[in-house]
Amino acid sequence: MNAEVRPIRTAAESGLIEAFEAARPREDAFRAFAAKGLPNRRVEDWKYTDLRAMMREARPLVVTLSDADVAASRDLLPFGDVDAVRIVFVNGRLAPSLSQLDDAPEGVRIVLLADALAADAQHALLLESAPADNAAIALNTAFASDGLMIAVDEGVSVAKPIHVANVQTGGAHAAYGRVLVSVGKGASLTLVESHAGDPAGHQTNTLIGLDLADDAKATHLKLQDEGLGTLHLATFAARLGARSALTSVSLSSGAAAARQQVFLAFKGEKATADINGAGFAGGRRHLDSTLVIHHEAPGCASRELFKTALDGEARSVFQGKIVVQPVAQKTDGKMMAKALLLSNDAEADAKPELEIFADDVVCGHGATVGAIDDELLFYLMSRGLPKAEAEALLVQAFVGEVLESIEHDQLRDALSARAERWLRERD
Repeated sequence: MNAEVRPIRTAAESGLIEAFEAARPREDAFRAFAAKGLPNRRVEDWKYTDLRAMMREARPLVVTLSDADVAASRDLLPFGDVDAVRIVFVNGRLAPSLSQLDDAPEGVRIVLLADALAADAQHALLLESAPADNAAIALNTAFASDGLMIAVDEGVSVAKPIHVANVQTGGAHAAYGRVLVSVGKGASLTLVESHAGDPAGHQTNTLIGLDLADDAKATHLKLQDEGLGTLHLATFAARLGARSALTSVSLSSGAAAARQQVFLAFKGEKATADINGAGFAGGRRHLDSTLVIHHEAPGCASRELFKTALDGEARSVFQGKIVVQPVAQKTDGKMMAKALLLSNDAEADAKPELEIFADDVVCGHGATVGAIDDELLFYLMSRGLPKAEAEALLVQAFVGEVLESIEHDQLRDALSARAERWLRERD
């Protein structure tokens, strides 16, 4: 007699299946998730971030947006002083009264994702570098109902940043958002992504898909400052054409647990990418930065630098992989992760990797973990600075290399101010 084996599902997995049955979004993506369920530490890519343990239950989706939620979100919006075209999503839903959809610069088209779902070929192109079987991506594909497609015409240089703001407020809920961006040949764009929210136990899952045509340039800046009860999953996937240039800088200072996934694919020769990140965490918070960089064309260069400062019992994870295909000769790839431990109970894990199948490359990786230099701390305190202020100055200097790489003055100042606030309020 053959006994039927039924998988044991967690409350979160069962809740996601129920939500799918009720909403019936995109079935193929959900089947990809349902086949494997939530990843745990036995899955190599999630070894240090056990999503099955962290996601105990599935929060409900927000169906309609209330006036009260919109009003409450106004005070949570960051970058209020930055001159930008702002598009706001509250609880995963577009908030037209807070957005400037009609203020798109000439040569830029901003289309709601719901109006662009027929563009299947464009979707596939923009997400070419992202693995479809990744749990976070599969769930985002299945449930994302509100989002944007942003297209910059060939040769257009967009002066104002486009700011996509995500705000979570009200009762604990789940929010799935997606933004797909296409930058035409020789065009340039600055995209700002922000996440903020109240302390309720929200679950957010967002995806940014970026396609850079030949000779295009893009700057991507992200602030993750969600409430300290939130589970934050985010994916940034980019496809780079020949001689294109990408700069990405992220600052993470919120959420109970946050995972930022970056997937890059170099498709054209002599493209460059600088991917930098800074993170602050205290209490028992968890920060995960996972990167996979595919060099698939000759003469390309990639740089990755991630720095985290950890207090209390916080934990950081850095997983970075550079893959160089046989055709990608003359590749120049370097990756570095650094963690600063501000307490004896903080923990930092790092797993940098290289997979090189070409023989004419310059590649390297490294990782360091350490505490504040006692001699430097003593020097500052001997000059009359209190210990907390002296530590703050040293932490600012530590992450300054990341934030100083931001060319836009207002955005750099805003992110630096958020870092300073964390240092003053160290939880």
